[in-house]
Amino acid sequence: MNRHSASRPIALVLLALGLAGCALGPDYQRPAVALPQQFPEADAAASPTAEVSREWWTLFNDPTLNSLVTRAMERNYDLQQAAARVEEATGASREAGAAQFPEVDLGATGTRRRISQLTANPPSPNDNMIPRDYNAHLSSAFELDFWGRLRRASEAARAQALGSEYARGVVELTLAGAVTQAYLALRSLDAQIAVSQETLFARADGLDIVNARFSGGLASGLDVEQARGAKASVEAQLADLRQQRALSEHQLALLTATPDLVMAAGDLRLLPLPPLPPTGLPSDMLNFRPDIRVAERQLIAANARIGVAKAAMFPTISLTGSVGSESGALDDLFRSKAGTWGLGVGLDFPIFAAGRYSARVDQANAQQKQVLAAYQLAIQNGFREVRDALSTSTQRSAQETALDTQRQAAVEALHLARVRYESGYSPYLEVLDAQRTANDATLAWIRTRQSRLSNAVDLFKSLGGGWKLNNEASK
Repeated sequence: MNRHSASRPIALVLLALGLAGCALGPDYQRPAVALPQQFPEADAAASPTAEVSREWWTLFNDPTLNSLVTRAMERNYDLQQAAARVEEATGASREAGAAQFPEVDLGATGTRRRISQLTANPPSPNDNMIPRDYNAHLSSAFELDFWGRLRRASEAARAQALGSEYARGVVELTLAGAVTQAYLALRSLDAQIAVSQETLFARADGLDIVNARFSGGLASGLDVEQARGAKASVEAQLADLRQQRALSEHQLALLTATPDLVMAAGDLRLLPLPPLPPTGLPSDMLNFRPDIRVAERQLIAANARIGVAKAAMFPTISLTGSVGSESGALDDLFRSKAGTWGLGVGLDFPIFAAGRYSARVDQANAQQKQVLAAYQLAIQNGFREVRDALSTSTQRSAQETALDTQRQAAVEALHLARVRYESGYSPYLEVLDAQRTANDATLAWIRTRQSRLSNAVDLFKSLGGGWKLNNEASK
């Protein structure tokens, strides 16, 4: 048996040991976080299992909103940066995984050199004055991952890559929420502008009536000035609302990367309310939140880096090998007698490092504890955000109902005040007060409707993107 044949079994045994070795460090297990099974503010009745809907904004049933969110997802620069970070992390993960496999390199050289005639032992005249050397070889170097250092590093890189994917989900969720909130604000301002215009028309008509009555001696100059001032007040209110609408439109233009965006007027009052969450909303829906998924992937990576730090305290075993040919003549380079090969085993064992490696293990453990606390805190914050949104939803609904009743009463009171004034039973100031009350009550009702819709967006975001029932998902 030649040396080459004897070395092959040894290399295979070492390789098998490397592949079969257990990775140092703790294996990841999802930590338990004490949470109630359901949110206390949700109906406790049993319900079908809820799933997260990635396109939660479609629950508003508004084609314009759907188009704006789609455009933002395609064009927004923040999202493009997040996508590029995902590509970068994916590449880093592939690089870490590739370190577990041998690297094979192809090399080739060809040299010619002149030997000096003035050396201590000059060549004889019969020697070749310009020696040649040609070499071609395949070489490989491979670290036996006996302690799992490379596997733990690859595990950490994979977790980071997946975390960057979930981080893009955070950006998507935030972007969709920002577009929806800006759109709702714009539609709210459209409704407020429409109400203010109606009020302005009414006050302009009122001013005409007062002027006519003043000309007929039925009204005083005080009534005229009060009517003029009331009309100017609404004009100022209308100008302010139009300015706010323009700013909301500009915000939508930025979010959708459409600088020349122009939105046609709409009306928030025409938007249907989104559906309520399913009864018995389970708290484990928090696992769908992308920020919590990011926090868990960071925890997985930190857990794996403990194994990397521990493996550094143990010997590093590496194999090197090469096969090729070498000849002084190019024609002879690939003949059988020109063949060369080499095989080597390397061992690097840290003997004394003044506690450097154990200190790195301590650092990795401390970092894992920090990330664990951040993960647990993210879950607790998510639970609180859902509870806040559920509580606000209940109160906003009651508030909107009360304000709608107030609005209807104020409109009826305005009608009665006009009748009384035209009949001469009350001064015009009573009409102005009734108009102001009706205008303010209507605007307050519209703003509350916007708050209720905006709170629905907050609830969608707090749950990681809304919900859908299993029977809906199967359709």
